[in-house]
Parts: sequence; structure tokens; C-alpha cells
Amino acid sequence: MILVKLNEANFEYDIYSLIKAFYPRENIIIDVDFKKEALPEEISFRLVIEYSDNLIKLMEVDDGVVGEKNGNKYSYEDTIETEYSDRVGTKNQLKLLLYKYLSKKTSATLPWGTLTGIRPTKVPLKMLEERYSGEEIYGFMRDTYQISQTKASLSYGIARTEHELLMDVCEKMGHHKTPKDTGTGDLCEDAYSLYIGIPFCPSTCLYCSFTSYPISIYKEMADEYVEALLKEIDFVGENLADKKLTTIYMGGGTPTSLEPHQLEKIFNRIEEKLDITNVLEFTVEAGRPDSITEEKLLVLRRHGVTRISINPQTMNDKTLKLIGRHHTVADIRKSYELARSLGFDDINMDLILGLPGEDGPDIAYTFAEIAKMKPDNLTVHSLALKRSARLNIQWSDYENMLMENSEECMEMAHKTAKKLGMKPYYLYRQKNMAGNLENIGFATPGKEGLYNILIMEEKQTIMALGAGTSCKYVSEAGATVTRSENVKDVKLYIERIDEMIDRKREKLEEMGWL
Repeated sequence: MILVKLNEANFEYDIYSLIKAFYPRENIIIDVDFKKEALPEEISFRLVIEYSDNLIKLMEVDDGVVGEKNGNKYSYEDTIETEYSDRVGTKNQLKLLLYKYLSKKTSATLPWGTLTGIRPTKVPLKMLEERYSGEEIYGFMRDTYQISQTKASLSYGIARTEHELLMDVCEKMGHHKTPKDTGTGDLCEDAYSLYIGIPFCPSTCLYCSFTSYPISIYKEMADEYVEALLKEIDFVGENLADKKLTTIYMGGGTPTSLEPHQLEKIFNRIEEKLDITNVLEFTVEAGRPDSITEEKLLVLRRHGVTRISINPQTMNDKTLKLIGRHHTVADIRKSYELARSLGFDDINMDLILGLPGEDGPDIAYTFAEIAKMKPDNLTVHSLALKRSARLNIQWSDYENMLMENSEECMEMAHKTAKKLGMKPYYLYRQKNMAGNLENIGFATPGKEGLYNILIMEEKQTIMALGAGTSCKYVSEAGATVTRSENVKDVKLYIERIDEMIDRKREKLEEMGWL
């Protein structure tokens, strides 16, 4: 248990996230008032953070009770100057002060420094659009966030790639640029992307926290679900006819858990109600090999799907069984070869580093097998311990198992990608990631997942349909982002579909799109 007392409620989430990065298995309590009788006996250490004038003060309580000013002794004390009128600057200064303390206490550094948000490339991308030089961006990332040279180089390189791809998307969508124009704000002014969520899976994986329901149990509700989804597609088609649709992404869950006729029905409605003439990319997560059939893949081909995912997560059968995926490595190879034989020339494969029981040789074997298959995209995830995942809920069953991820493992990913002619093109981070590292997408030239960049960098409104999805409304050249969410429960989604649509209507009216 780690206790943090504040003299006023401010920046609690940022404090929590940074301490959690150093102490991932500790329970952390942050408050402005602790009652002595309510404090647990087992306390690792206590901190006091005080905001006053233009200073932030951090102290570690050596003895006494947090909250008692008289008699407290401090084993550590430091201050940093800040300007409270600049909230972002104040947050960065606070995290710098806290990072310095935690690094000294643990004799450790974090590869991403004080960056605890999920979009490390957003800062360098914004600076590129504002015409900062590479040297200035490097310096800012290191000095402000204390990230390592390796991560500074990685985030800057990916930001440059994203910037070039986004400028190309602008051109293809009819937004002609002048030589001096470095912005991509017009992507949010008259264009949007579409996410379609299919919340069914063959089974729920050990680490999964997405909205996911076993299709074997919910099979009878699938038709009703599709009908509700069609109502949302109708709404989008009727109300955004004057906007350009840039990309379509069907995820889940596992979309190919649906039957061929159900997929056909969704695609037919998309083609009937939406103007897809400007669509640059249409992705479907085939995902689980145990959901893929030739008939389903042929449906995807007939309806112009340009990109699919076939996601192994690992190429070790023992791990597949442990994490609850009811297929084998042989099934992965078979599904991949089938997709290639049917003409799919843009196939992504997802891997997860840090899965229970996997060591360095297991991970190396997975990368070697993936290299033989030669996918067009490779997305490498660092295992994130999500609150609602079985892995976290049943943690005592797995806590003694090796869950290895490190810079060496990530280096295997980079070497494999380079061998396949791929370059990194987007990345993001999550809470409680193994090794405090990142998720990173690699692609061969021309096969980058545009939707991934658009949603991660919040450059465009994402209309999200289906149970458990969240629309992101981006306006004012990306300056504001608001959301509306659909309920997660499939039955409630079907029953309350009109309410879900009304939420979207209200947000679109606020944006001035209706």
C-alpha cells in the first residue's frame, strides 16, 4: 500500500499513473484527508504533495501519520517551480518532481519517462505540424518527459511517418495543400471514419477486457444484434451524407464469429446507405483462426475489404491453450494460407509479449515463425493487465508464472519487422503494460493501417457503432474531442438502440454537423 496526501485535490490521476508505473502491483490511495483509524497496517511508504504559490513540494513521511503536521519527519523533500495558470505545464512539472523521487527511491528509470498517456507520438506530431526541427523535438521530449534516447528516436520517427501518411490522406480526400501547409486539421472538418463493433468471439481470452461474448451462448441473439446495428448504419448514412467517409474498420470481439449471411447483410447495408467512393481502407478483424472459413473470407472479398487481421498472439501451442484460444498454431497457418490463396494482399498479424509462461526462447520462436509467413502488417502488443480481464481477476492462479517483456523482446520485434521490409508506423500505450513498454505497429510501405493512425492521433471523428463502442467527435482542427458511448451489454444494446442513436444525434448537433 502506498499513501499519498494532497493539500488540495488536483492531478490525482497523473500521480496515480506514474507511481503505478514504478510499482505495478501496489495498491495506491490518494486523498486530501486520511483518518488514522482507517489506515492499513502494511504501508510501503507515505508521500505528501503540497501545492502553494508557484511551488510544488513533495515529501516522504518517515514516521508519524499522514496528515499530522506536527511531529512528522521527512526522509525526502524536494520542490519545483511552476506556473499554475499553465495547467499542462504544471502537470509536467509535478510529474517531473515525482519521477525524480521515484527513480531515486527504486534506482530505476522508465523507458517512457513521465509519459503515462496512451499517445506518446501526439506531442512530436503536433510539433512537426508547428514546424519545430527534429533537434528541438528530441530536446523537448527528453527534458520535459525524461524519456530514453531510444524512445525519443522511436516516437519522433513514427510521428514523421504518420505526418507524411496523414498529408497523403488529405490529398487523396481532395484537400489540396500548398507547399507551406503542414497541418491536417481539415481531416476533421468534412470527413469521418467508421468503426463497427461485433462483440462476439469463439471464446474469451485470458487477457481480454474488450466487450466480448461467446458466440456459442449468444448465437440466438446475433440476428437481433445485426438488426440493431443496421439501424445505426442507417442513421449515419442519412445524417452524414455530406461528409466524406475515409476508412471503415470492423473489429470486436471477432467479426468473423458471425455467419456469412449476417456479414453479407451488414456489408450490403453499408453499400446501400453510405457513400463509399472515397474510402481508402476497409479493415475486418478476422482475428481468431477458429472463426475463419472460406465462405466468410469470400464474403469479405466480394464487398471490397482491403485489409484483414489474422491474429496468432503467439505461435506456441501451450500458450494458446493456457490463454483460452481454442485453436492451434497449425490452424493459424492454415487460415493465413487460405486468405492468401483467395487474394488478400494486406494481412495484419497481432502478437502479445509478456503472456504467462513465455520466456525469451518462446518469444524468439514466435517471431521466427511469423517471419516465415511474411504478413504485410505486424502489430506487437505488450501485455496489459486489465481490471476486467480474467488474468487480473484470477491473478493468484498466474502470479507465479513468468510474464516476460523487455527491451530485448521489443528488439526482436524490430529485427523481425526489418527482416520483413516493415517500418514502425504507429504506437500507443496502455495502463499496467508489461515492462512499461508499448504497443507498436509495423507495415511494409503502402500497407500501413490508416484507421489506426486516425483514431490514435485523434485527427478525425470516428463514428462507432455496436455494443460497447465509443464515438470520438473531433472538431476545431483536432483541438476538442468529445465522446458518446453505447452500452456494453448485447441485450441492452438491442433494447436501447434508439437511445444510442439519440446520443449520436445530440453530439453531432453540438458539433454543427446536423
